[in-house]
Amino acid sequence: RLAHLFRQWGLRPGDGIALLMGNEARFYEFYWAAMRAGLYFTPINTHLTPGEMQYIAADCDAKVFIVSAALGEAAGQFAGMLPRVQHGIVSNGALAGFEPYPQIVAGLPGAPIADEVEGMRMLYSSGTTGRPKGIRVPLSGAEATASALTLAARALFGFRPDDRFLSVGPLYHAAPLVVSSGLHRLGGTVVVMPRFDAQDALRLIEMQRITISQFVPTHFVRLLQLPAAVRQRYDLSSHRTAIHVAAPCPLHVKQQMIAWWGPILLEYYAGTEGGGTLVTSAEWLKKPGTVGRHWTGGKIWILDDQGNELPHGKVGTIYFEASANTSERFEYYKDAKKTAQTYRNHLYTLSDVGYLDADEYLFLTDRQSYLIISGGVNIYPQEVENVLLTHPAVADAAVIGVPDEVMGEQVKAVIELREGALPGDEVAGAILAYCRANIAHFKCPRSVDFVAELPRSAAGKLMKRELKARYWPNA
Repeated sequence: RLAHLFRQWGLRPGDGIALLMGNEARFYEFYWAAMRAGLYFTPINTHLTPGEMQYIAADCDAKVFIVSAALGEAAGQFAGMLPRVQHGIVSNGALAGFEPYPQIVAGLPGAPIADEVEGMRMLYSSGTTGRPKGIRVPLSGAEATASALTLAARALFGFRPDDRFLSVGPLYHAAPLVVSSGLHRLGGTVVVMPRFDAQDALRLIEMQRITISQFVPTHFVRLLQLPAAVRQRYDLSSHRTAIHVAAPCPLHVKQQMIAWWGPILLEYYAGTEGGGTLVTSAEWLKKPGTVGRHWTGGKIWILDDQGNELPHGKVGTIYFEASANTSERFEYYKDAKKTAQTYRNHLYTLSDVGYLDADEYLFLTDRQSYLIISGGVNIYPQEVENVLLTHPAVADAAVIGVPDEVMGEQVKAVIELREGALPGDEVAGAILAYCRANIAHFKCPRSVDFVAELPRSAAGKLMKRELKARYWPNA
């Protein structure tokens, strides 16, 4: 019915819709309507500031903007400033300027639309310049049936039509959306948590007889922090596979999870752009720290800055093979320069750095852009630095990730103050408050350190590796 509505409103394959909604069942109704109608589907991070939300909703060129009533106040601050949006829908309740769902589809046919064609997600991932970038994959033009990605997920993760999947992360992230919808398409059942709670996750695994789940390392830390009596209270015997992704998992955390749940952890490494690798618990225990081998048996390249392939054990930029047909390759929407920088002939990179061992297992060592992954969420330092540098007391700023036992990394700002400003708690508090007023809270520094001078090269380049080494003993 929603797909029929989109056609009535004039949306055609290649057009887009944007959605601002938490983990609700109706999220999938809008998603599948977009997939059936050949539309690009852009979910927006609900923890962004209204200004950041507006940028994505406008940049993706959405013609329909969908919000939940719970986020109506935030959406109302910018909904009238989206020039391409022709229609607004509120998923529940009422909201001024938005048409109510499901009332707007009452009376529309329940049968498929005549020109059903496969749609695609267009998710946003911040770049090193700080502006989020839409990752756009060309539409296949195929009918809306089981995609190659879905069939691959069945082979890689062992999905079955009778599986029951627990999704604990926000659906606006790539991993929860792609994996859960892949199982949906095979006929499986998806159980979505509105927000993660460690004990509640265990309760749901028992009550819903969950067979497959997906977590990030921070969730594992929270689970391990539960009292032993609580951890032993629940029957987890149905739980066949626990997928984890999004951030490096501390060795001791993964070892403890395998000791508790058994060798059911399945880790993969990939990006919204593609990838990737896969490693079972048995493989990981033999090679702790690896993110696995290429998940389809293909080749992974490790190249130096000149594009030369490096031998086993040598650290370089990680590349995967791109489609031979350039018209099928992903692009960063409206950013031809960044797109071009991603490809090197028939290869593309996620800008991660690592090495292969003699058995072709991949180990990650760094992120070229010094991406911070805190609680499984990507935070790009440049975006935070851009805000810090507008504070009147700040002369220079660097943002890095520092070790955090629970979150993996936390955001730290290292500040060089302007002349006349005195380091201390007062100015640190003012800088942190300034950040919270200008960017999403999860991106804000958790602490501030002051230095007389930030380390820069003769060319003026910030020596972030040197700075990070002060906080990471093994950096």
